[in-house]
Amino acid sequence: MSSRVLRKMGLQDDRDLPPVKDDASDDTETSSGGVNKKRHLNMYDLLNNGSMSESEVKEDDDHETTSSVNKKDENVSYDKENIRRKKKKKRKKSGKVLSSHTRSSEDNVEDEVERSVREVNKILGEVPDKGEDEDDEATSSRDMLHSTLFLKSILSVQHRNLNPNNELRKMFGRVVHQAELSKRKFRGRNHLKTTWLVTPKDNWPTVGKSGSTMKYLESKNGIMYFAFEHSPEYQQVQSQLYTAVSNMSSGNLVNIINNHPYHVDVLLQMTEWARLSEDLPVAAELTEQALYSLENSFHPMFSLSNGKCHIDYRLHENRALFLTLYRHLTFVGLRACYRTALEFCKLLLSLSPMDDPLAVVLCIDFYALRSSEYTWFIHFVNTFDPVRNLLQLPNIKFSYAVAKWQKGDVEAAHTLLQEALLMFPGVLIPLLEKCSIQADKRVNAHSFFTTYATETQPKSLSYLISMYVTRSYHVWKEVQLLPWLERNVQIVLDRVDAKDPIVKNMENLRATLYSAKPPLNIHRHLLLSDMSDTIAPPAEAVTNPILIMDPFPPPDGTSFYSRLSHGSMSRTAEENHSLFSTFFRSLNPVFQALSDER
Repeated sequence: MSSRVLRKMGLQDDRDLPPVKDDASDDTETSSGGVNKKRHLNMYDLLNNGSMSESEVKEDDDHETTSSVNKKDENVSYDKENIRRKKKKKRKKSGKVLSSHTRSSEDNVEDEVERSVREVNKILGEVPDKGEDEDDEATSSRDMLHSTLFLKSILSVQHRNLNPNNELRKMFGRVVHQAELSKRKFRGRNHLKTTWLVTPKDNWPTVGKSGSTMKYLESKNGIMYFAFEHSPEYQQVQSQLYTAVSNMSSGNLVNIINNHPYHVDVLLQMTEWARLSEDLPVAAELTEQALYSLENSFHPMFSLSNGKCHIDYRLHENRALFLTLYRHLTFVGLRACYRTALEFCKLLLSLSPMDDPLAVVLCIDFYALRSSEYTWFIHFVNTFDPVRNLLQLPNIKFSYAVAKWQKGDVEAAHTLLQEALLMFPGVLIPLLEKCSIQADKRVNAHSFFTTYATETQPKSLSYLISMYVTRSYHVWKEVQLLPWLERNVQIVLDRVDAKDPIVKNMENLRATLYSAKPPLNIHRHLLLSDMSDTIAPPAEAVTNPILIMDPFPPPDGTSFYSRLSHGSMSRTAEENHSLFSTFFRSLNPVFQALSDER
């Protein structure tokens, strides 16, 4: 019997009937509705800790379904008595909420939908449903850092901010725009595929198959893990590269780059040679070409923007992406595109936020302050400090105070700056000297910022302070910051003279935190930065020749393949160690300093 006849007989109300559709469309809409509902609940479950979990929501839906079935007869009788009275009203309000019978039918289909969603979750890495027991357990700091929404809110990347031309257009406006239009007019259409990370040049060759591919490994806690693989042909070129570098054969290296223009490690080596020759435009373009090759190798599921795709630095094949990204953000920063450099810092940190193999936290504060991203930086420190102790680093401690000051939180900024000066007194004098400012008589006469700071400062801390002052002294040249710094320096000296117990506490904390040697990621950071000509890493950090395409490799590193030439390369490197050192000593003062320390 049709629905129209039932309505005429008064046996069924309009609100008890779903819209008239064919079976296929009905099934499709119900299924898609189930999936959308599932994702919607996942998002709000992560956004609001106080919200119901998915299991609780499902349990609540089941309860509604059961109650609606129990009240079926009662609802039908109620509808019979009131159908004539509400018939007009229902005509005016068509398209309202479906009845409990429709909800029950949807709930019956929801089990199949959930099974489908779980299968998709296994592939895409969505956050799995938590049971009641897991909801009651406290989440560890590492699990919190691996949370998909956590990473997305802090380290998500906006594609438009990865292009330095967009930032230059904001700074210089029509001039940059007209220059771009002129270039397009004369060069015609670009034959290379457009990517997010870099804009390919017209003189670049076609990519083709580089031999380096990315594969999907697994999904865990909502995080997708990927790794690069090298083809046998790529491995042979890699072996030729190591031989050419160990033999100091520039001719062989040029032949390799001519035959394999998109081999990433070869491009990285050529980038370093161009940089040491002070040919920065060529070095920057070679880095962009390497990054272009890497992006063309990305897996289809690998996303730059969502912050939940991780890569393990311990795997040798993965290191090229980290090194190339850091090189690129450094060159972008030299063009004063600080907002773009900050975006690449976020991207680089999102690949391995806990390990941070290139110590991005030592420079991310500089780019955040220079790009006036004070709110984001404060949020970043507040979120990361509980799991990574960021406020124990001198650069983060001082930059956090500056960000608070710039946002108008004056009282908090005063407290934070005084804590930074008490914790790291060795920063003040080098910072003032770098800013070409003469310290006042009281500061020079007081031992706290002079002899006391030098005597109680561990060597590893001196290493970090030198990097911070060398990189960030420009930040303190702002007119408003220097008087603010001077006032708080006087307050700190008053507290020292009053024998505030915090002075001794900070001294003990420094000795405890920085008693160990600096980790390898800090050495990599220095070597890849432009400060290696003024700051030399400790001699104990350099026990083997440094390869720029793999500086300070992790001791627990692994590889998908074993380099057949590795043993011979090591022997050749030992034989040519004096030649190797002499060559780099002539190009880079850091090697001269290391040799002197030996």
